[in-house]
Amino acid sequence: SFFQSSSARMIPGLELLMQTLRTYFAVDNAYVKTKMLKILIPFRSKHWKRQQSDPSTSYNNNDLTAMDFCLPLVDENAPDLYLPSMSLITYVLLCALCYGNAGQFSPEVLPDVTSKCIFTQLLEVLCIRFGFYMMQASVKMLDLWSFTGYKYLGLCCNMLVGVCLSALHLGHRGYYLTFTYTACACSYFMLKTMANNIPLVTAATGPKREVMVVAFAASQFATMWFVSQTKFL
Repeated sequence: SFFQSSSARMIPGLELLMQTLRTYFAVDNAYVKTKMLKILIPFRSKHWKRQQSDPSTSYNNNDLTAMDFCLPLVDENAPDLYLPSMSLITYVLLCALCYGNAGQFSPEVLPDVTSKCIFTQLLEVLCIRFGFYMMQASVKMLDLWSFTGYKYLGLCCNMLVGVCLSALHLGHRGYYLTFTYTACACSYFMLKTMANNIPLVTAATGPKREVMVVAFAASQFATMWFVSQTKFL
C-alpha cells in the first residue's frame, strides 16, 4: 500500500502518524456494539481497567503512556477513534435533517455544526490535558480525543428522539428528557474511564485527583448542552 511504500517515507512523520492512527481504528462489529452499550448504559459495567498486552509490566512508575495496552479488537475499554468519528458525522447529518424538516436547511449548516463540535471538543481536550499537567500525570492526546468524542453517540440519540417527536410538537421535550439521561450516562462513563486512567499517585502540589476526575466527568454534561441543536425541533 501507499503508506508502506518508500513514497510514504518521503513525507516526514506520515508513516508514524498512520501507524498510530491504525491502532485507534482497529475495531470490529463486536467491539462497536459492546462499546455503544457501555457508553449508553455504563451503570451496569463492572470492569473499567484497560488490558495490558504484557501483564508483567508494572504500574509503579505511574506513566500509563509507557504501557503497552491491548487494541480495541480485544479490549472493550481501549479508546478508539472510529466510534467518535462516525457518531460525529451522524450527529451532523441528524442536525441537517432537523433543519430540513423545519424548512431552514442550507449548505452552511453542515460546516457550522461540525466546526462548533470540533472547536468545543478541542478546547475540552486542552483543558483536560492541562488538568493532567497540573497533576503531573501522563496521557496521550488521542486518548483524550477519543474519550471526549464518545459524547456524540449520546447527542445522536438526543437528536433522533427530538426529530421523531417533532412531528407531534414534542421535539424539545423529548430531546431534553433524552438529554438528561444520555448526559448522565456519558458523564458517568467519563468518570469511570478517568478514574482508571489517572495514576493513583499524582503531584502533591497539584489539584486533588478525585476533584479532577469529577470535573472531567462534569465537562461532558456541559459540552453536550453547549453543542446541542434544538432551535428547530
